[in-house]
Amino acid sequence: MSNNELDLVKKRAEEWLQGSYDEATRQEVKKMLAGDEKELIDAFYRDLEFGTGGLRGIMGVGTNRMNIYTVGKATQGLATYLKKNFPDLPVIKVAVAHDSRNNSRLFAETTARIFAANGIKVFLFESLRPTPELSFSIRHFGCQSGVVITASHNPKEYNGYKAYWDDGGQVVPPHDKNIIKEVEKTSISEVKWEGNSQLIELVGKEVDEIYTDKIKALSLSPEAVAANNQIKIVYTPIHGTGVTLVPMVLKKYGFTNIISIPEQNIADGNFPTVKSPNPEESAAMSMAIEKAKETGAELVMATDPDADRVGIAVKNDKGEVVLLNGNQTGSILIYYLLTRWNELGKLKGKEYVVKTIVTTDLIARIAKGFNVEYFDVLTGFKYIAEIIKQNEGKKIFVGGGEESYGYLAGEFVRDKDAVMACALIAEAFAWAQSKGKTLYDILMEIYVKYGLFKEYLVNVTKKGKEGQEEIARMMESFRQNPPANLGGSKVAIVMDYQSQQTTNKITGETSVINQPKSNVLQFVNEAGDKVTVRPSGTEPKIKFYFSVSASMKDKSAFTETNAELEKKIAQITKDLGL
Repeated sequence: MSNNELDLVKKRAEEWLQGSYDEATRQEVKKMLAGDEKELIDAFYRDLEFGTGGLRGIMGVGTNRMNIYTVGKATQGLATYLKKNFPDLPVIKVAVAHDSRNNSRLFAETTARIFAANGIKVFLFESLRPTPELSFSIRHFGCQSGVVITASHNPKEYNGYKAYWDDGGQVVPPHDKNIIKEVEKTSISEVKWEGNSQLIELVGKEVDEIYTDKIKALSLSPEAVAANNQIKIVYTPIHGTGVTLVPMVLKKYGFTNIISIPEQNIADGNFPTVKSPNPEESAAMSMAIEKAKETGAELVMATDPDADRVGIAVKNDKGEVVLLNGNQTGSILIYYLLTRWNELGKLKGKEYVVKTIVTTDLIARIAKGFNVEYFDVLTGFKYIAEIIKQNEGKKIFVGGGEESYGYLAGEFVRDKDAVMACALIAEAFAWAQSKGKTLYDILMEIYVKYGLFKEYLVNVTKKGKEGQEEIARMMESFRQNPPANLGGSKVAIVMDYQSQQTTNKITGETSVINQPKSNVLQFVNEAGDKVTVRPSGTEPKIKFYFSVSASMKDKSAFTETNAELEKKIAQITKDLGL
């Protein structure tokens, strides 16, 4: 960093020694100015930005940290933007919820007070609630916006601020950028910290009942559940918000044998029993898997702190408890939904499913197999919500999801919903049982019918300002010099979502990508293998998504075919220098 840039960072920090900042904050800034230069730079070199998951960062002092001041500016900017967008409404309404993380209640109450100070009616949940329930409540209360305080599955040092629009989906362009412009124009002195407390209404159990009843109405196989209601299900909320509602909805579906892990039922932002509360990581599910082995449970489910993602484990053909990845779970769920919709005569030709561009193409194959339309969208569930909004009243959304363990069915929630997903996964298990099969058997049948798709994710972490710059250089390098070969096959297609252009490297032909601009690259070789490269919108990472596939003649060929695909992934990883 140059001296001029460092001077600007110090100037930004020194502004926090004046004005509306509390004494504890000022003392912390003084320490940073007198101490570690790197810590000072990381805390003040920029403002937190809305990415694919909204505002998210490490908690602490600074413009690049989650604290009451960054939350305050974001809320004041959002309040101003809402007033500009809904000038004719007598009362603008918002819903506010939070997860179990440290400071989440403080940030949620701060958010509610600032909205109220701006004359906006607030429905504030009385205690922690899942993110999908916040999405539901926006439409339920007829709100124009909503906020949930959460950092989803990030480590304990993080917290975040997700902003939603009146459809219950996270804000998408142009609203996200325009809100940021309002936030950037807002100084701390302009934040209205205290207002009319009469505008804040606490809500809770009455919404829980309505929301879980809506999930119950999605049930497609009540007879199968009734016949198999004793199946042993291990469920853990990993110290998060699923602790009440997931067991509630499983019981509403009819399941009676739900096994919990008492140590992980405690809502705790320090997540004391896990290194990271992310069900995508096997370590986060280790206690649940051990419990399944002890009790002989057939299904294991774990939700992240805000209960929008779910990881599952099932028994394989050898009786071993094995983890399924997000692509496998999503494929089973879509296959189950479409199979039952078809059997019940509900597929009329207007139905569709949605997945993200980094999610397995197996879902597309399944949709085509049922002659059901499917959509590919950019990474981020807000883009799935946008498709639902665009098709509302014209087509019917069956379900959708993303590889990062987020799934949705029905149209009353507009974000990924692990409460709903747990219920439908358990029902799919009961449906399989009624046919004398397991979910693992169903997965193998899907592979035989549609092909074995194998995905792999490599995360390269680059923290701080230097890391951001290095990630930018890596993306530019791939953009200017795409790989010529992947896995022993020539790269045939390069898709650049930033320039919104697809280039056929064999013919030289180009075409337009009909998606919003995004810093994403995709490389497809002549064999059909695909690599997607993108910086994370919520973490200091650059992500490499691999997708390879092969036909599988029967279930007995799984081990051999899977090993062949693993070799191909290893070669592609080597080709990319990872």
